[in-house]
Amino acid sequence: MTLKLGIIGGSGLYQIAGLEAPAWVTVETPWGAPSDQILTGRLNGLDMAFLPRHGRGHVQTPSSVNYRANIAALKALGVTDVLAVSAVGSLRLDYAPGDFVLVEQYIDRTFAREKSFFGPGLVAHVSAAHPVCPRLSHQVAAAVKGVRLHRGATYLAMEGPQFSTLAESRLYRSWGADVIGMTGMPEAKLAREAELSYACLAMVTDYDCWHEVAVDVAQVIATLTANAEAARDVIRGLRLEHASPCPCGCDRALEHAVMTAPAMRDPAMVERLQGVAGRVL
Repeated sequence: MTLKLGIIGGSGLYQIAGLEAPAWVTVETPWGAPSDQILTGRLNGLDMAFLPRHGRGHVQTPSSVNYRANIAALKALGVTDVLAVSAVGSLRLDYAPGDFVLVEQYIDRTFAREKSFFGPGLVAHVSAAHPVCPRLSHQVAAAVKGVRLHRGATYLAMEGPQFSTLAESRLYRSWGADVIGMTGMPEAKLAREAELSYACLAMVTDYDCWHEVAVDVAQVIATLTANAEAARDVIRGLRLEHASPCPCGCDRALEHAVMTAPAMRDPAMVERLQGVAGRVL
């Protein structure tokens, strides 16, 4: 299998410098346009595609991001592994602003987003029990240098764009969530439907509001700016290895997921899904 790394840059990470043969390319998908053009090139001999989740200049809100188009566009470019970089608030005292966090689990509290490539006429149910790829997360962890890293975190995905109320923040802490953000879902689930290995490297910017101090955008931006280069260092230092088939099963997530009988499948849906799920259709 030819490896290709997709990077989804979150708040504060809008470009990757140092790529060989860089080119911004336009990709259209059956689900519309992604957040921006995608920067392609090679970094340390690895083919790469970089997509700024909010668009260059941060023009998309967490709820207006076209998550389906973003994942479908990366898949169309031949991406096999996706590293999502995200800004998060901390729900734990020991996860301090400036720390990096590798996400392992999600609690999805979003409600205003399209969450699946499938639908009426072609129904599928993928397992999201383990939404990130342990193999890819391990390789990302090995590339983190000079920044405190926490592993195995649970990410509470909220709708936004407003930050939490104090009551909400306290509730999410009581649930055992470690960090809170607005973009982790449905991104991770869609990557699973597209049979892409997915990992999330989160950058802590604040303590949400449970710590009795309201989130301040100026503080968030300052922390993001300080950490952006560290995030780029992780990407530059990443040494991607991918056994085929993926030992975690990410590249076979649709193997037994499609429920609709072949004779009953909507031809338009089958055509629409070729780029994402053609392997099993």
